[in-house]
Amino acid sequence: MQLIIFAAVAIIIIFVIAYRANTGENVYKYISRQTGYIYDKYAPYSFKEIREKVKDLGQEYSKKQYMIQIAVFSISAFVISYLYFYNLFVSILYSSLSILVIPYLTYLRCKRLYSEFIFEQIQVYTTNTIMEFATTQSFVKALEGVYESGVLEDPVKSDVKMMIDMAYSNGTIEESIQYMDSKYEYYIVKNMHQLFLQITNEGAKNSGPALENMSLDIDMLVENVYSDRMDRAQFHKKFLQFGIVLYLMVMLVQFLLGVDTYIEMLDNIIVQVLLHATIIVNTFFLLSGEKYYNENVGAE
Repeated sequence: MQLIIFAAVAIIIIFVIAYRANTGENVYKYISRQTGYIYDKYAPYSFKEIREKVKDLGQEYSKKQYMIQIAVFSISAFVISYLYFYNLFVSILYSSLSILVIPYLTYLRCKRLYSEFIFEQIQVYTTNTIMEFATTQSFVKALEGVYESGVLEDPVKSDVKMMIDMAYSNGTIEESIQYMDSKYEYYIVKNMHQLFLQITNEGAKNSGPALENMSLDIDMLVENVYSDRMDRAQFHKKFLQFGIVLYLMVMLVQFLLGVDTYIEMLDNIIVQVLLHATIIVNTFFLLSGEKYYNENVGAE
């Protein structure tokens, strides 16, 4: 009961300070406005574009979800740190620091969602280009057909338009292919482009089997990627459960030693340093796992 009271007091103090600093304005709007200002000033431009695309896809967290995330992180950090140190000041400090992790997790999540989106667009681009080429027997005409079909979204759609313009401007497709290969380093993109380049330059008469094999390669890759996503999601759940258990190992120590004996040991500075190190190492371990889970999704 005391822990709940302490956590509530900490949250109230934060809101009171924010309110006094901005009297007459809604506290949540004030915090959101200040956070947005800092983000716009210091966030990398590329990540701003990524986050805008995540918003366009309707997968950005709502304000309510962010507030719930802040509450869960701060209260959890308060409770866990209090079980380690039985110190109100230290618990409030850890509770406040835990909120700073949320922007990093948001960054990782947005990059994962954007990576998934790009891979899906590349799948659509390669599959439809092969289908169009089978009909037109012209790489540029195939690109035009894919572009005009409306199946692509930016930024891939704009890059396909750039390829078309470069092909007409240069009279060849080499530079267009180099441009797309440099922007999307997927082997299915490079292999498909190499095949079209070979067919265009050598004038292959029967490209049907080669195009069919390329389509099968794309289907196999997509199947492997989606299977990997499901495996990662299962791993992620188990990993988080394991990480929480690591934090709560201190309860086992207190059970074995006795709470009174454990509290007496907290007077030793070495014990306190070891406990702080344990929390930091566990946190770093969890963040590393989150980084692994969110990176290279959709990559080959």
